[in-house]
Amino acid sequence: MKNYPVKKNQELEVDILDLSHEGNGIAKVDGYLLFIENTLPGERALVKVLKVGNKFGFAKVMKLLQTSPDRQELPNEDLLRTGIAPLSHLKYEKQLAFKQQQVENVLAKVAKMPQVEVLPTIGMEQPFGYRNKAQIPVQKIKGQLTTGFYRKNSHTLVPIEDFYIQDPAIDQAIVTVRNILQRFNVKAYNEEAHEGFLRHVVIRRGHHSGEMMVVLVTRKAKFFKGEEIAEVIHEELPEVVSVIQNINEEKTNVIMGDVEKVLYGKASIDDQLFDKTFQISAKSFYQVNTAQTEVLYQKAFELADLQPDDIVVDAYAGIGTIGISLADRVQEVLGMEVVAEAVEDAKANAARNGLENVHYFVGKAEKIMPQWLREGIQPTVVFVDPPRKGLEASFIETTAAVKPERIVYISCNPATLARDLALFAEEGYVTKQVQPVDLFPQTTHVETVALLSKLDVDKHIDVEIELDEMDLTSAESKATYAQIKEYVWNKFELKVSTLYIAQIKKKCGIELREHYNKSKKEKQIIPQCTPEKEESIMDALRHFKMI
Repeated sequence: MKNYPVKKNQELEVDILDLSHEGNGIAKVDGYLLFIENTLPGERALVKVLKVGNKFGFAKVMKLLQTSPDRQELPNEDLLRTGIAPLSHLKYEKQLAFKQQQVENVLAKVAKMPQVEVLPTIGMEQPFGYRNKAQIPVQKIKGQLTTGFYRKNSHTLVPIEDFYIQDPAIDQAIVTVRNILQRFNVKAYNEEAHEGFLRHVVIRRGHHSGEMMVVLVTRKAKFFKGEEIAEVIHEELPEVVSVIQNINEEKTNVIMGDVEKVLYGKASIDDQLFDKTFQISAKSFYQVNTAQTEVLYQKAFELADLQPDDIVVDAYAGIGTIGISLADRVQEVLGMEVVAEAVEDAKANAARNGLENVHYFVGKAEKIMPQWLREGIQPTVVFVDPPRKGLEASFIETTAAVKPERIVYISCNPATLARDLALFAEEGYVTKQVQPVDLFPQTTHVETVALLSKLDVDKHIDVEIELDEMDLTSAESKATYAQIKEYVWNKFELKVSTLYIAQIKKKCGIELREHYNKSKKEKQIIPQCTPEKEESIMDALRHFKMI
């Protein structure tokens, strides 16, 4: 039996050194890692060890002895215990910095691209009450139907009515629907025994439209007084225009089954992105933060530098939100999706928005895009928005073979994004910009949009010569921009852009030649070097004896 520096149930004082990617504080005891919920870097805490493993263990806070200035008051500790809002104890501006750092770390370690600058995370003015969808488990507790969320790493239900990050109208609707079901004596599902009836309540609400859908996930198809219950739900919640019964007879953790029945109203709800209307069904993929999705997509469109003659591929198209939102700006949009039902939704959404330059196809890009090339269709821009597992290697190879000028990669998982950027680099695509966007405030998740461009060898050489050789004064010749970036990264683990280096050189009186390829935009907003990065660049300039 191995001896560890700590033992289960042991109480000890520790200093919190860092945050894990899951938002837990990290402490070290004789080199052994402890992960501790509800702690922040700079804090000292009395903790009790809960679990001891080979490489690390887990502990809980008994008492905070010293608190961080970055701590904010928790709305409810259950938000941490259930994992609903694992960063809700951290001030929002620090949450944004944490997410930027997460993206920086994986780009450096996984993609081996420490030189790629990650821009500051774009946040929300109101970083709560944003979720337009809730999937809430139901259990019988003390004889009552109870809604809430599972404690982390368990299926023990923690009763919760204020979910903090959800649309408050959805929170209220969950309580109302639950109470109606209680009045009708609907039985809760018992997971262990695989008995009972009601498994989950799923509610979607259109951010702009206000339309609401209630999905009752049941173990069996026969639903006694199901339609009557649906009518009562609509009477007490007039926003509800759709009540769906989803049947999941399997003993599984998957929430929804394959069979659905409309109990009241229509089979979908409507919502708007930008000026476009989208039809959303019970199982449609639709970003859960509508307002911030518009920010994300707008940033993606800006990075793509869309032109009227562009032919755009919308891969992983879903119900067509990306392609339809940008269709007015380009010549043509060609979308693809492996889920046939989603393609039908996308086609319907294109039609209802009066778009004739948007076309959707069922199938994988690996088959469809080569066919387009054979037909003389040459995409100029490819948008990808894959699930958390990222892209298939075959997709990356096929996309590179089609040779689009620009690829815009929207990712919900920085780790798989970094992996895929490295694979694209092998295919001759350079990562130009990386912009995190906070679609999930109070959580550890971060959405990221990256721009990739096809490497033009001649153009690339010109740029390198311009920056590192042609513009050199006698002082500058001591170190290239690339060498300064490498020095700063190795010593300070900071990424500095060519622009920032040029700003500090100018500040130090080092003559710079005019950049012939500078932006032609008259009112372009130029980002300014931060004090921390300025000091690191100054250190590099002193190191290379340039000042």
